[in-house]
Amino acid sequence: MRLTILGGGGFRVPLVHRALASEASGVDTVVLHDTDAERVQAVRAVLEERSGGRGPALVVESDLAAAVRGTDFVFSAIRVGGLAGRSCDERTALGQGVLGQETTGAGGVLYGLRTVPVALRIASTIAAEAPDAWVINFTNPAGMVTEAMSSVLGDRVIGICDSPVGLFRRVARALDIPMGAAWFDYAGLNHLGWLRRVLVGGRDVLPDLLASDDALGSFEEGKLFGAPWLRTLGAIPNEYLYYYYFTRDAIASAQAAPATRGEFLLEQQAGFYASSSGGGAAERWDEVRREREATYMAESREAAGVGNRDTADLDGGGYDRVALALMRAIAADERATLVLNVRNRSALPGVDADAVVEVPCLVGSNGAHPLAAGALDPAAAALVASVKATERATIAAARSGSRRAAVAALASQPLVDSVTTAERLVDAELAALPELRAVLTKD
Repeated sequence: MRLTILGGGGFRVPLVHRALASEASGVDTVVLHDTDAERVQAVRAVLEERSGGRGPALVVESDLAAAVRGTDFVFSAIRVGGLAGRSCDERTALGQGVLGQETTGAGGVLYGLRTVPVALRIASTIAAEAPDAWVINFTNPAGMVTEAMSSVLGDRVIGICDSPVGLFRRVARALDIPMGAAWFDYAGLNHLGWLRRVLVGGRDVLPDLLASDDALGSFEEGKLFGAPWLRTLGAIPNEYLYYYYFTRDAIASAQAAPATRGEFLLEQQAGFYASSSGGGAAERWDEVRREREATYMAESREAAGVGNRDTADLDGGGYDRVALALMRAIAADERATLVLNVRNRSALPGVDADAVVEVPCLVGSNGAHPLAAGALDPAAAALVASVKATERATIAAARSGSRRAAVAALASQPLVDSVTTAERLVDAELAALPELRAVLTKD
């Protein structure tokens, strides 16, 4: 079986390769495609050191059409504008007093504007060169990008995220229950979902967790949101909802930090890629990876007084495990239930059939089929509707190339507080980023 990784020079690619080498995935060839030849060769050096010649054969291919031609699966993990673009998004937004996180608020819209056209070109190439391939989308903003690609590929593109399963693991540890014994009732959009019930033996044990200060204080979301707010919600939100529930705190913490997340990663990874020649690439990569994992959402934890991440969350396993479980379920028809980003059909009431949502899905050889999730509470449903409208406005603006449409998309985002702010953000990004200028070519 042939697997193509788009964004093959990405820092997290060795995690995927590690997972492929550690289990019977059925993959015999991995094709790495990237627009940056130096980065992809650096990653190749890590993979070859780690594998010692074992595992799937590695092929580096610079031409997109050749990279996907005849492939069985595509992992799409691109970053248009690179970490420099992310850093620009974050710093520009903070300069206007609004949130600049890469998937949430202004940052998510700005990132989406320059990413959607590239994702659509990729989807069209895959449709032409590998019409039977399954596309697993890692690219952020994952829900928005998956929805754009689904307009070309239909249900053969599936978006993944490791946030839900990470939350489930932490909740299971806090409740001292095995993951396999529980059903996690989770629904929403990517980075905008809620865990509403945890069923064990037919009984909802989430109220037991919410009632215990000690249990809530033992894991990241409990500390991040605080027991009073979680009891008010009667649910455990995805960690990214911190940016909506504690917006001022998040902005103040990000503004006070010596560097944004993008700036930190840009400096950290530049050091890794610059030192990738010669031996020891795998060891250097692992050191950088552990630092990256330890500092994940550090500014939010700082604002909430959460402290360091739990050591159980530092092994780097997340996207790779979800992607491999999804690929295996489709390729071998091994029925699995996974939380994925797929077209809604009728799973989440109040959201139309073609909207990409993040819900539990039954996966097999015919792809991923969303399971009925039940309605969200009114406040959550309103937020989902608002953010989904922004996602679609962003896709439309990216398709049209209209600056005015881009401003309107930004102004519709719940965390952007003014049309004037949206105007300033678009103008600043157009001045700074050629990738956005290539998209917004019309007034």
